[in-house]
Amino acid sequence: MTQLRAEPYWFLRHGETDWNARHLSQGRTDIPLNETGLTQARLAGRQLADLFEAGMRPFTRIVSSPLKRAFVTAEHVRDAIRDRTGLDLPLIKDADLQEVSFGVQEGQPMGDWYNTWINGTFVPEKGEDFLTLKTRGVQALNRAQEAGEGAPLIVAHGALFRGLRAAMGLEINVRLPNAVPLKATPEEEGWVLKLLSA
Repeated sequence: MTQLRAEPYWFLRHGETDWNARHLSQGRTDIPLNETGLTQARLAGRQLADLFEAGMRPFTRIVSSPLKRAFVTAEHVRDAIRDRTGLDLPLIKDADLQEVSFGVQEGQPMGDWYNTWINGTFVPEKGEDFLTLKTRGVQALNRAQEAGEGAPLIVAHGALFRGLRAAMGLEINVRLPNAVPLKATPEEEGWVLKLLSA
């Protein structure tokens, strides 16, 4: 089992999509941001640009899922930082940051099956099991950590972050809000997560 590097990182779940709003399972289906999601992505970009404008360097690069809902969110962050500070952070895609494949459940309402998927007793037909998701998520984050000095910003998905929560030894099935930046810091007592408030 790949171990998560004990180094700080930032995480941003993509903005809202129509399927989020309807509580449908998205998985690997490449659903775009809706108007609310675009507004959320712009707000996240402004919040993070504020940190850079104040002289901080919270992260040095952005690594995103290639799915459009995440990558467009990442582009808004990169552009906001560049427009406000002139700093053009590298933005790269990592296919291992894609959301889990939920197979035949994609486009269907979220349901009680989700907890059984997390605990490994159920995998949707043609879907990906939780352990596989966790492993590739950890590998992607470790690659992002190794790619340069300073922390990365990971822009990805809700189920993928549950995999990272599992790797951090935290309660797994906690919903992360759309497009609210989060800093993850390893402390002596364990990982500490802090949302960047609006």
